[in-house]
Amino acid sequence: MSSFRWRTIAWFAWYRGQSGQWAQLLHRITGLGIVFFLGLHILDTSLVGFGPSVYNTVTAIYHNFVVRLLEVVLVGLVIYHALNGLRVTVIDLWDEGALYQAQMWGVVILLFLVLFLPSAFLMLAPYFR
Repeated sequence: MSSFRWRTIAWFAWYRGQSGQWAQLLHRITGLGIVFFLGLHILDTSLVGFGPSVYNTVTAIYHNFVVRLLEVVLVGLVIYHALNGLRVTVIDLWDEGALYQAQMWGVVILLFLVLFLPSAFLMLAPYFR
């Protein structure tokens, strides 16, 4: 079992997949991250049923820098997942979409940076004033 684990880690470290394979991997990882945050949101919202004091006590932890960083990560997950989802839709609906998927992924990365970096700056700016 140990050698399987090391072979898997070695494969991932040395894998040189093409842009479409990396886009799919990132799409799945971002999707899982969004589902994780959605589960946490459902859990903390359900605490309202235990009374306002319980809800307020638990949600008070959201007012610190680490949680704000996690919120910035969530924004990045949603932006990438949405943009790449549009790319996948264009590939599926356009007959020649697969021919241009690598260029479209480049556009996704560029748009991600254009949308994410200002968002992250605005979300984190209050902590650096």
